[in-house]
Formats: sequence, structure tokens, C-alpha cells
Amino acid sequence: MKSISEIIAIAKETINIEQQAIANLISLIDEEFAEAVQHIYQSKGRVIVSGIGKSANIATKIVATLNSTGTPAIFMHAADAIHGDLGTVQQNDTVICISKSGNTPEIKVLVPLILSAGNKLIAITSNRTSFLGEAANYVLHAYAEKEACPNNLAPTTSTTAQLVMGDALSVALLKLKDFTSTDFAKYHPGGALGKRLYLRVSDLTAKNEKPAVLLNDSIKKVIVEISNKRLGVTAVIDADKKILGIITDGDLRRMLTKTDDFNLLTAKDIMSAHPKTINNNAMAVEALTLLEENNISQVLTEENGIYQGVVHLHDLIKEGIH
Repeated sequence: MKSISEIIAIAKETINIEQQAIANLISLIDEEFAEAVQHIYQSKGRVIVSGIGKSANIATKIVATLNSTGTPAIFMHAADAIHGDLGTVQQNDTVICISKSGNTPEIKVLVPLILSAGNKLIAITSNRTSFLGEAANYVLHAYAEKEACPNNLAPTTSTTAQLVMGDALSVALLKLKDFTSTDFAKYHPGGALGKRLYLRVSDLTAKNEKPAVLLNDSIKKVIVEISNKRLGVTAVIDADKKILGIITDGDLRRMLTKTDDFNLLTAKDIMSAHPKTINNNAMAVEALTLLEENNISQVLTEENGIYQGVVHLHDLIKEGIH
């Protein structure tokens, strides 16, 4: 069994080998890469990404990245393509084939079929002079001198290089399309990243109770309101629902340490005046920033000066915004 220090050394060597391969890719980004990007950008069709073995796994990730950044893409397994799935490719589609060697049997069958149908072919390969490299309209040269695997067999460095080249392609397309954070949110409505871009304070307050008391309400009423609404806080408002103050669980505890008789006290006696508030139409992530900067757990929301509700830190965490 390897020692702790030996295991650490192996891991560092793996990262170092892959790091060097990635750094070398910079010198391989050329005019042909730029022309491939321009072709996809100007194309009216989709991008079909194909590969076999570990390259197929990389292809699925590239497809996911393209789709999430505004370039319609579909994965097509190279082996399945030559057994019926070639119908996936439509007239205006661009096909990206990924293969380290560029000489696998499936690629040799698939490539002529793609070209004969008139589709443009982009190769992501380590071998420019391979069957795939020679046949493709554009070559993205994802060169990997050696695998991190000590036997130079298991796809490691080569698949990393393919993945990085796919990311470079996707980001270049993203920038050509002027793909904004708002566009990103449309493609990620259910994810935490998307929620940071589209979720508003009003989306959270709509799900919560609206604890509120008046200035002269009794302490008993304050306690009941905070307890029933289960947000650990209540707003203190006037008859026009304008915010005058806030009372938290902490305010109640501090009151009990200062007096034994609170029967004559009212909300105005223990509230904190001029509390932090946030507009109900603000982004939820802004509420998080406000809570963190002021080291508080809840904030009152308002719209045109009128009390709208409460946002709790737990609401934001529940939505994945943290």
C-alpha cells in the first residue's frame, strides 16, 4: 500500500501533467479555431456533438455547456450514429466529432456519412494528421502529449484537453452572442445560479406571513403576533401601513432582563426605530447582502413606503441563495 506522502505525490504529478497540457492549448488556438466559432455563430442549425468512449462523456458535457449558454446542441453517440441515430443530423446542423486518435473504426465510418450529407464537420482531436483531422472542415487541436495514467492508456490528459477546448468554444460563442446574465437565468430557472439572477424579494414575501402590530399594541399582542407568524419578528406600523419600527425575539428577551412588569409597556417602548428595509421588487440576492452586512436574520420589505412583509435568511438558504 502506498504511503500518504506517495499518494499526495501521485495526485500532484497528475495535476501537473494535465496543467502543462492545458497551458499548451493556448498556442494551439489559431485562425481555424476562430473560423469554426464564426461558422457555428452564423449557422442556422444546431450543433451535434459526437464521440465514443470517454470522448463521448466529454461530448455530453460540451453539449450541456453549449445549451446553457445559448447555442442549441444535441449529443449523438458515434456508435449509435452508424446504427440508426444519424437521422439526428439535419440539413443545417454542424457536427463536432471528438476523438483523441481520430482513427477509431466508428469515426472512420461516421465522418464520410456526415460530409456526404453536406454538413460541416469540426474535429476536436489530439492528432491533426488522423483520418478525422484530415477530413474535417475545421480542426480544434486538443493535443495531449501523454496521459496522466502511468501506463499512458487511461484517457485523462486527453479528455481534459478536449473539455477545455470545448469550454473555449462555448465561451467564445457566448461572447459573440452577447449572452447576458438575464439570458443565463432563462436557461437556469430551477438552479441556484439562475435564482440569483431572477428571484426577487417579492417571490419570498408572497410565501410568508406578514407579522405587524401598531405602536400602542400591548406586549402580549406583540408576543402573540411573533409567535403565530413564526418569523421571529414583527413590524411596527401605523394606520397607513408605513413602517415605524421592528421588534425581534431578541428585543423581547432583552425586555425581560430589564423589567419584571411589562403589563403597561407597548410596542413603541421596545421597538427598534428606523429598521433596515428593502424594496419588495429588489433581487433576492440583494436581500442576502443586506442581511450579511448587518449581521441580521430578517429584514422588512416595503414598496412605495408601505409595509409588504418579511424576508428571513432561511428563505434565501432554502432557495439555494447563499
